[in-house]
Amino acid sequence: MIDPLTEVVTLLQPRARHSKVVSGAGAWRIHRAEAGQPFYCVVLDGGCRLTLDGQPAMLLEQGDFVLIPAAHDFCMASMEPTSAGSADSEPVALPHGEFRLGARDVPAQVRLLVGHCAFGSPDAALLVSLLPQLLHVRGERRLSTIVQLAGEESRAQRPGRDVILAHLLEVLLIEALRSTAVTATSPGLLRGLADERLAPAIRQMHESMTSPWTVAQLAKAAALSRSAFFERFSRALGVAPMEYLLRWRMASAKHLLRREAAGVADVARRVGYGSASAFSVAFTRHVGVAPARYARQLAD
Repeated sequence: MIDPLTEVVTLLQPRARHSKVVSGAGAWRIHRAEAGQPFYCVVLDGGCRLTLDGQPAMLLEQGDFVLIPAAHDFCMASMEPTSAGSADSEPVALPHGEFRLGARDVPAQVRLLVGHCAFGSPDAALLVSLLPQLLHVRGERRLSTIVQLAGEESRAQRPGRDVILAHLLEVLLIEALRSTAVTATSPGLLRGLADERLAPAIRQMHESMTSPWTVAQLAKAAALSRSAFFERFSRALGVAPMEYLLRWRMASAKHLLRREAAGVADVARRVGYGSASAFSVAFTRHVGVAPARYARQLAD
């Protein structure tokens, strides 16, 4: 049985690109508005507040892991309230490699491992659109073990520290995606997989991508009426069923053209198109270049 989440993670190719340990004390806040950079945070000790895109603040505590697959506008702040309109705190580098927010002459009240990750797929934006806006994991034993290892490694100054930490964070990212598959609340693939009616239809789309699926056939797999399935799917995943299928076919086609140097006709067949011409039209409309030219550009 094909696991849709595994397929998405495999194509995304997540990796830890940058990380640092940040401690905080007293009142502090820091606001970021990076254009779509994936952001993660591991709470090693203490707690803080996170606000995403102007939504109500959520409290983070020791052992929590947060991943924002495409961070645009978020704020992290101390548990101690900050005054309205106060300027962002500037991180100060400490001698042992940590960065400090807020007061420097008192013990830290929170320690965070934060950073940006990268998705190796050139089609990352499309795949990220299938994920929830925010992944927040708490109380997962397996994840807590990885968080503990990452925290110990971040404190150590042993040889190979950065390599080990990068690999631990990659595992952490994948485990977080898997752990939140049953608790996701914002629209995306994880929320769809948590829906016992929608999950069979999503799995069938991934298992039999070459099938000429219709909304009616997928609704039958979900044991729902056509209209009820369409509405429920669109609400859970944030896109209509046929748009989801198209995105997945295009992502798979780009992967085949990149990795296997497959011919256009072969790729068309493997992603569910009856002819190379129909596939070329769909691919060009979706990607902006014809599949043959896309493959040549990769080879150059």
